[in-house]
Amino acid sequence: MALPHEIVLKNKEVNQVDLSAVSGDLGILADHVPTIEQLKPGVIDIMADSGAEKYFVSGGFAIMNPNSVLNINAIEAFKLEDIDAQAVASNLAESQRLASNAKDEITKEAAAIEVELYEALQSALSAKSK
Repeated sequence: MALPHEIVLKNKEVNQVDLSAVSGDLGILADHVPTIEQLKPGVIDIMADSGAEKYFVSGGFAIMNPNSVLNINAIEAFKLEDIDAQAVASNLAESQRLASNAKDEITKEAAAIEVELYEALQSALSAKSK
């Protein structure tokens, strides 16, 4: 998994990767059909014999190669356990306020993108606590 500023995971053997794509949620195993998927804001769940790791990504692409190598290129990725739920709730409320009070379309669209991101983060955090 690569970000513009760092490599998060490299050459890690895993059993399964679950991710949220624009086309729907996917569970990827070895020998998965080659595909390119646009990621939507959501959780990437990486399951290996050593345990599971969950990352929240804001978007990007997942490329499944014919040799069973999965490349994930994300804009941002954070371990789910490192995200502060109170900060997410506060930022979501502020983004919703900005969206409803926007005086022009550009400000309204930017706030709507923030709302979508914070709602996805909040959903991921609430699923983690169940």
